[in-house]
Amino acid sequence: MLPHSARRRTPALLAVLLIAAVVALLSLWWMWRTPAPTTVSATPPNASPSVASQPSAASARYVGRAACANCHAEEDRLWRGSHHDLAMQEATASTVLGDFADKTFTSHDITSRFSRRDGKFIVTTDGPDGKLADYPVKYTFGVWPLQQYLIEFPGGRLQTLALAWDARTKEGGGQRWFHIYPNERIDHKDALHWTGLYQNWNLQCAACHSTNLKKGYDAASNSYKTTYSELNVSCEACHGPGSRHADWAAQIKPPYRADDDMGLAVRLHSRWNEAWKFPAPDAKFAQRDTSADPAVMNVCAACHARRSTLTETVTPGAPLADSHRLALLTPPQYHADGQQRDEDYVWTSFLQTRMYQKGVTCQDCHEPHTAKLRANGNALCVRCHDSSNYDSQQHHFHKLGTSGAQCVECHMPAQNYMVVDARRDHGIRLPRPDLSQTLGSPNACTQCHTDKQPEWAATALDKWYGKAWRARPHYGTTLHAGVTQGVTAAPGLLALAQDPESPAIVRATAATLLQPYMRQDLLLAARALLKDNDPELRIAALGLIEPADPVNRVLAAAPLLEDPVRGVRVEAARILADVPDDQFPESRRSARAAAMNEYLAALQQDADWPTANVSLGNLYLRQRQAEQAIAAYERALKLDAQFAGAYVNLADVYRMQNRDDLSEPVLRRGLAQLPKAADLHHALGLLLVRKGDTAAALTELEQAAQLAPDVARYTFVYAVALHSAGQGSRALSILRAADARHPNTPDILGALVSMCREAGDVPAALSYARKLAAVLPDNPDVQRLLTDLETAK
Repeated sequence: MLPHSARRRTPALLAVLLIAAVVALLSLWWMWRTPAPTTVSATPPNASPSVASQPSAASARYVGRAACANCHAEEDRLWRGSHHDLAMQEATASTVLGDFADKTFTSHDITSRFSRRDGKFIVTTDGPDGKLADYPVKYTFGVWPLQQYLIEFPGGRLQTLALAWDARTKEGGGQRWFHIYPNERIDHKDALHWTGLYQNWNLQCAACHSTNLKKGYDAASNSYKTTYSELNVSCEACHGPGSRHADWAAQIKPPYRADDDMGLAVRLHSRWNEAWKFPAPDAKFAQRDTSADPAVMNVCAACHARRSTLTETVTPGAPLADSHRLALLTPPQYHADGQQRDEDYVWTSFLQTRMYQKGVTCQDCHEPHTAKLRANGNALCVRCHDSSNYDSQQHHFHKLGTSGAQCVECHMPAQNYMVVDARRDHGIRLPRPDLSQTLGSPNACTQCHTDKQPEWAATALDKWYGKAWRARPHYGTTLHAGVTQGVTAAPGLLALAQDPESPAIVRATAATLLQPYMRQDLLLAARALLKDNDPELRIAALGLIEPADPVNRVLAAAPLLEDPVRGVRVEAARILADVPDDQFPESRRSARAAAMNEYLAALQQDADWPTANVSLGNLYLRQRQAEQAIAAYERALKLDAQFAGAYVNLADVYRMQNRDDLSEPVLRRGLAQLPKAADLHHALGLLLVRKGDTAAALTELEQAAQLAPDVARYTFVYAVALHSAGQGSRALSILRAADARHPNTPDILGALVSMCREAGDVPAALSYARKLAAVLPDNPDVQRLLTDLETAK
């Protein structure tokens, strides 16, 4: 989400919106929010014993796979040829799968050629200047169902070609070249072009395809010195650096002590085979004999989750939030009910499942060295689900032997990413076609039966199972309300965030969606969430504390500066960054300094990301360091000239300095790059209002409202500007339509009350005032307004 900037309204606008200003939840604090890059483990604050009791991985060195294979020959045999083994390879005749026999492929009017010359694999395609040129392939990237190719560029860069090889069989539609963005025309000026920033291996992909990768970005020269200990995903990518273990193995003799750490940073015991047992002959489900060690899954999470990076120094098995910031179940990345939508990978989906809550681990289903399933088809599921109950027509009502009789088709539907990569949703959920009707989320039934509608599927389920399934509560309803129903969703979101029976990732999402509706009277509830065992929920709860006054913020958030999880510490440091030392407890100042250093280190490490530079600018601005903020925003734009949020924030710094003469060129520079960016049109419209250029302001504000109809504030501000310009009738018409599209929005309702009352339409004003009172039942100003209107009637 792009950062929002706070802007002053003109006195004329404020006069019209006196009531709305009283009742609205102002969005000023959003300016300080760290944007969530495209991208944490639900481990309690006291890290799992298998991690916490081990010596630091920093004291060990990476020794390479060969050192491991001497003693672990069977694991090495299983690993060889796996997707981890083949994650990245030097381009040779044995590793390149694509057809380079002078083949051509045309996409978006550009014809590329794949050929071989002097033992090299050559791709002739459009380069950074838009002209065709020859590019030798340096590395292969991935192996199945597609293989991509990396091209070496100056500055230590490797760029990922957008033309990929479909490695599937010819019968399965493969053995062909294709474009990974087939429906988008991306020219050389676009940051998404294969030579651009967002197709850069060092920035985007490298950390999860090689072992012990250090990005090595130098902001001053805008170049990389990326290093790794092994090109592919090898033993130490999961087990951590192995020198201490190798030393232990060279010296130790059996028998081994049960509590011996073996020199490992973490001992990964999945106990997948013996941990699960059916408690009785007629039991429907197997149960785990002892709690699973979260470290077993935490080693998978960092590379199988949508997340951003806090540090490259990762302790194997530690909670994900200690090294990364997880993307939550918010749109547009996820559907309202938590199903995958964008390229979300699997970790956040799995965190929603009853399986995760019951102790199922990744290794229960996946053999970690081959990365293959432990059994094929339904045989995998009936290890824990009684086959007579679940692998039968009486359960799934599909003909045995058909795809509809496969558990995964109903409970883990697949979605294609990168055109051909079908990935199953690891939410392992029950099909809910009724939610498709109310939330717009997909369901497994009509994903297979594409010619049918959700109501058809719901009726079929009624016939098979009765109608009780419809009454099962689902958190998707609450999360969807949080996005669509405005402040009236706040009680439900708070209740969901507080519900200990709901998945922690869902609770954290609910708390995040609650943040725009935060009120003083919810502070106690938010502070209680800060004590939750899950770090993701603690991070989200800090967002609830952020708009509070400095005293309450310090009281609530300062203890978390010493949280055992890095992600919590840096978020606490961020929201406390503007509190002066003389208002901060002396006993907490060193902790704040340490946590702030961690936050700065994370931003500096990701200085090649435009979002990180905007976050750094936001931090500087929060600390009243305007010139440093300006430099950070400008650097974000140097990296990505099409980053609308950076233009908006940069212009807003100048506005705060009363330098609109500098704000306007910034916004117009952005619009030259992004003529359809609603954020920029809106910001420019407000600037023109301040200049007194009403006609031009209305044009810009109208464009913003039309380009982003889902942003209620843009329509609201446009309507208010129309009213101020003497176009009250049109303003009312637009606000009524906005109320229908964005119900329960205090700004819109307040403006409708004010304008209807001014127009002499007291019954309409009263009707909207009653809606406003229902939205904000505890607001005394609204109650007085309602009483006045009822008296006037």
